[in-house]
Amino acid sequence: MKIKSFSAGCFLAFFSLAYAQNNNPMKMIQTFTIGGDDSSWDYLSLNPQNDQLYVSHGNRVNVINKTTGSSIAEIQETNGVHGIAFIPNTTKGYISCGKLDKVKVFNTQTNKVISEIPTGKNPDAIFYEIFSKKIVVCNGKSNDLNIIDPESNTIIKTIDVGGKPETAASNGKGKIFVNIEDKNEIVVIDAKTFTVLHHWDLDKEEEPSGLAIDPKTNRLFSTCNKMLVILDANTGKIVKKASIGEHCDGVVFDSKTNMIYTANGEGNISAIHQDNANQYTSLPTIETKKGARTITLDHITHHLYLPTADFSSTEKDARGRFKILPGTFQVLEVGKAEMGK
Repeated sequence: MKIKSFSAGCFLAFFSLAYAQNNNPMKMIQTFTIGGDDSSWDYLSLNPQNDQLYVSHGNRVNVINKTTGSSIAEIQETNGVHGIAFIPNTTKGYISCGKLDKVKVFNTQTNKVISEIPTGKNPDAIFYEIFSKKIVVCNGKSNDLNIIDPESNTIIKTIDVGGKPETAASNGKGKIFVNIEDKNEIVVIDAKTFTVLHHWDLDKEEEPSGLAIDPKTNRLFSTCNKMLVILDANTGKIVKKASIGEHCDGVVFDSKTNMIYTANGEGNISAIHQDNANQYTSLPTIETKKGARTITLDHITHHLYLPTADFSSTEKDARGRFKILPGTFQVLEVGKAEMGK
């Protein structure tokens, strides 16, 4: 019996590795040039209701066709925009405007702002939490979360998380997980009472940024400095660490292919296959472009989208970084390469 069990385990491990190696034919397949002179961007989101991409860009949100990249609309006066979220099966969207300390509510059919909600300081990441059916806003400068009721468009709870909340994710079963960037930890929140349950240490890994979750295996994927930390979402125990690229600010998990993708601002994507809940295989990196540090996933096509721009090779700004070339803001599409290409 022991021999049979060992052989079956070996076969499964070999099959998982072979599957992962044969299912990473991803590469850049399109670049959508958006242009404009704003030199800042953050998150982008795909609205499953209309298959349009909403891209944060300075003081606006660019709405583009996900297939052609053609411009559909611009939502103006969203100064310091960070993220965009949607209420499923409705026409309501929400934009976090960091410099305004507001969330703007808009109609996804007309792309017109219909109301504004005052928030904490510097609202950053924002998402729809499916268990509570509420909007969660991470406020980077007031160290708290705002919980917005989309029925009334009012804040029903403010949660002190004890540090800078970078982004958050939900298991859809009553728990919200928040990366606390300056404390190097994950805070766990009860989505029923909106109270803090736990503070989980990330074992000396620093500045957690992107966060994704696999509810099926109860695994959290937190991107830190050059490291992906994989945790048990039930206990907070660290299951594994995997090296990733530099300057990562976003991660997604594709539940159909069991692939984890981290967007590394150095100019690539780290690709890691989940063989099972406790085993992970790192695959060759996918080349992108410098500055492409945030990411969103199309769950239907399994394509990835990342915003960036072109940079000067000689001129630097006041912070010593290479200047962004005006008019070069763009979105990269990464997908499965066609045979022979």
